[in-house]
Amino acid sequence: MSTSWNIKPVSKANSDAIQHKINMKTKPLGALGLLEKTAHQLAMIQGTSAITINQPTMLVFAGDHGVSEEKVSLTSSDVTRQMVLNFLAGGAAINCFCRANGMDLKVIDAGIKTPINDDRLIIQRIGAGTRNLAKEAAMTEEEVLLALEYGRRLAKQLAADGSNLLAFGEMGIGNTTPTSCIMAALMNKPAAECVGRGTGISDAQLEHKINITKTAITRIENKNDPMRVLQEVGGFEIAQITGAMLGAAEAGISILVDGFIITSAALLATKFAPASRDYMLFAHSSGEQGHKAMLEALNATPLLQLGLRLGEGTGAAVALPLLRSAAEFYNNMASFESAGVTL
Repeated sequence: MSTSWNIKPVSKANSDAIQHKINMKTKPLGALGLLEKTAHQLAMIQGTSAITINQPTMLVFAGDHGVSEEKVSLTSSDVTRQMVLNFLAGGAAINCFCRANGMDLKVIDAGIKTPINDDRLIIQRIGAGTRNLAKEAAMTEEEVLLALEYGRRLAKQLAADGSNLLAFGEMGIGNTTPTSCIMAALMNKPAAECVGRGTGISDAQLEHKINITKTAITRIENKNDPMRVLQEVGGFEIAQITGAMLGAAEAGISILVDGFIITSAALLATKFAPASRDYMLFAHSSGEQGHKAMLEALNATPLLQLGLRLGEGTGAAVALPLLRSAAEFYNNMASFESAGVTL
C-alpha cells in the first residue's frame, strides 16, 4: 500500500472542438448555462464523440467517530448503525432519490461501532469507529493507508465492471467535526469559519465544537500533508471516499461530488493528486457553513443550490438527471447546419 496515484490529467486537445460543437447547437451561445459546462467536462473526460452515462453508482460509506463522545451532535453513534439498516431496507432519502433517478446504490461499512451481518452490505471495516480526535489522532498511518486502498480498489472494480460515473455519500454521526478540521487544516482557515451546526446543535455545543477543532488541528505539523491531516482528524469513511475518488480518477471516470463531507474528501484527493480535480463534477452547494468556501477553493461551480444539508449523497443523486440532460443535448440536439437554421 502506498499513496502513489497514477492519474492522467484530462487531455485539453479536443477542448475547442467540443466547445464548437456545443456552440453550434440550435440555441444562443451559452443559453444552456451550466449544462453546457457540464457537457464540455463530461466530453473532455470521456474523450469520445458522444457522452454516455453508464451504470451510474452511488457509494455510501458509513463509519463512526470517537469525537461523538464530545456531544458534538444531537444524536448518538447508535444512529449510524440504525441508518445503515435503513439504507439496506430502502427507507432513507438516498434510497428514494436513487430509485427516482435510476442510480445503483451500494452501502459500505467503513468502520461503524457495531457490525451488521447482511449480504447487501459491502464490508470494508477499518475498526469500530475512529479514536476521539479531541484527545488523540483519529487513526494510525496504517489505518489511513488501508482505508485509501479499500476505496481505491472498490472504485476501480466498479469502473472495470462498466460504470463510468461514481457518486459518493456518507453516514457517520459526528462527521461534520472531522470535516471542519480537514477544512481548517488544508485551507488554513479559522475554526469558526469551518464549523457549522451539523444536526442543529445549540450555541454551547457549537462553541465546544469550535474549540475541539482549534485544539485538534494544532497537532498537525504540516497542514498541507493530506496523510497527516487524515491521520489526526479524519474518519474511516472520509478516507475511503478519498481513496475511491482517486481510484475513479485513475480509471478515467467521472466523479460526482455531494455536499460538505464529500467535498472535504475531494479536497483531500486533490492534495494527494491535483489531476484528480479534472474528473470531478459538483452537485450542489449545501446549507452547511464552510461548504461554499471549500467549493471556491476547488474552483467548483455546483449545479444546484437547494439548501440541502442531509448528506447521504442526496444532492448528487438529485443532480444526476442534469448530467443526463447535458449528455442528451450534446449528443442529439441539432446543429444550425443540420436543422437548416440560418445564423
